Amino acid sequence: MIIGLISDTHGLLRPRAMDALRGCSLILHAGDIGEGVLTPLQALAPVQAVRGNNDLQGPEAAEPETRLVEIAGRRLYLIHDLKELPINPAAERIDAVISGHSHRPKIETRHGVLYLNPGSAGPRRFSLPIALAKLRIEAGEMKAEMVTLL
Repeated sequence: MIIGLISDTHGLLRPRAMDALRGCSLILHAGDIGEGVLTPLQALAPVQAVRGNNDLQGPEAAEPETRLVEIAGRRLYLIHDLKELPINPAAERIDAVISGHSHRPKIETRHGVLYLNPGSAGPRRFSLPIALAKLRIEAGEMKAEMVTLL
């Protein structure tokens, strides 16, 4: 199973991002979605999202601030800004925390929990890459990879 991870699109859904997410079983959007992004993503795969600090209007504003997704025997916690994490993921038996906000792609493991920030797939910020990520779950194992778009 491949889960597409995207964040900080800010209303810009690049064709390269759409191409990179084709074939995913599920897409998780970690906020700062912007208008017109969720519908095209839903044409590729089911989408679950959280709102970011810029998702103040439109249907994106109705998304929750956090979301627990249970899939393929794994518990994934979705939040826009990792600094606002309201739980202890290890104590809650969370397998991965997916966040956005910083626009900085990052994959790291802390206390047995995988932390993923797919970076920004929308407008470029400073000299940071335009990116998203994929999370593969096979035979109970999780493996994350960054996909640089630009």
